[in-house]
Amino acid sequence: MSDTRPAPLTGLKIIEISAFVAAPLGSMTLAQLGADVIRIDPIGGNIDANRWPISDDGTSIYWASLNKGKRSVTLDLKSEEGQKIATDLIAEAGTLITNLPARGWLSYENLKQHREDLVMLRLGGWHDGSPAVDYTVNAASGFPIITGDDEHPVNNAVPAWDVAAGLYISNGIMAAELDRRTSGKGQEITLALSDVMLATVGNLGYIAEVQATGKTRGALGNGLYGAYGQSFECSDGRQVMVVVISNKHWRGLGKATGLAEKLEMIGPLLDVDLTTEGGRFEAREAIDAVVRPWFAKHRSEDATRLLAEAGVLVGGFQTFEELVKSDPRCSTENPMLTEIDQPGIGRVLAPRVPLTFGGSLVADAVPAPTMGGDAAAVLESELRLDADVRDQLDSAGIVCLEE
Repeated sequence: MSDTRPAPLTGLKIIEISAFVAAPLGSMTLAQLGADVIRIDPIGGNIDANRWPISDDGTSIYWASLNKGKRSVTLDLKSEEGQKIATDLIAEAGTLITNLPARGWLSYENLKQHREDLVMLRLGGWHDGSPAVDYTVNAASGFPIITGDDEHPVNNAVPAWDVAAGLYISNGIMAAELDRRTSGKGQEITLALSDVMLATVGNLGYIAEVQATGKTRGALGNGLYGAYGQSFECSDGRQVMVVVISNKHWRGLGKATGLAEKLEMIGPLLDVDLTTEGGRFEAREAIDAVVRPWFAKHRSEDATRLLAEAGVLVGGFQTFEELVKSDPRCSTENPMLTEIDQPGIGRVLAPRVPLTFGGSLVADAVPAPTMGGDAAAVLESELRLDADVRDQLDSAGIVCLEE
């Protein structure tokens, strides 16, 4: 007999009322760990229901990708009856994740009256309550300035703060659930997107660096601050990224390129210690000048192979298309990825949660629901409403049983 246990969060029920990236990602992470997540949207979908990219028939690939493994219900949330059904579902589940304004019927004070041990996590923009999204928070972080330059900052295409916030959301819910299981009490958790950014800026030392040294970092392009890292163009026009952190990597760079003696000459010439990360960072421009011609004479595939064989950290730049079509790491050869049939989109590769547990089962990725497609089943299983009542609610426009 197998001693594999159920998914870690089996038995945890969560209601999600949200839009865009952070909250849906947080609740999807919990769903992929075994929680039963029911997403509630307004009839017709929330403001992210049709967000690009979209399939040929107009289905949002974005929405489907962030809602895998959940159940979907759509309600008229502007009506008292719709709000009552949502409240009853929240009370039944006992846990709520939202990034909508928590006032009126959706306030913690109101919902707690219906479930004393309610755990509710509310995501906002700035900590003072003013609105924000990832790209406006990122603009204030300092990172776009050192990604681009003082005159041309670059707001990264990756919504890093949304992604980090989503993972904080999943951690926050699990922490509150552990507390509830020992204390028997629920609580409201608040999280500001801006605080996710500020926590990261602080945890990586940027805040203390300014205060302790009075200095700020300039733009480095693809360079690596405090160590040696750089991108190089190869003879085929493609670029590779090289990172040297340890002395083993440094020796490997010299071995792979055949330039060890020339590289060692840099230290005495510049009076820096090339056995340290800081020394190599200070000498980065000289190192670039020595090794760049070698890359220019080698194809990217050959340069990558030679460096990797010598123990250097190296990776080639590639497009999303190349990643999906040519990289075996982004295929079913990687057990994290599964092919699923997503309604409205087709057969696609989808990730499960990127954690592997030695004793607990973590399911492969499963498709996202169709918008509102689980309404009948949810109203029956969670609120025990029979078919006649469900049909009446559907006729009255309170719930949409088929979208």
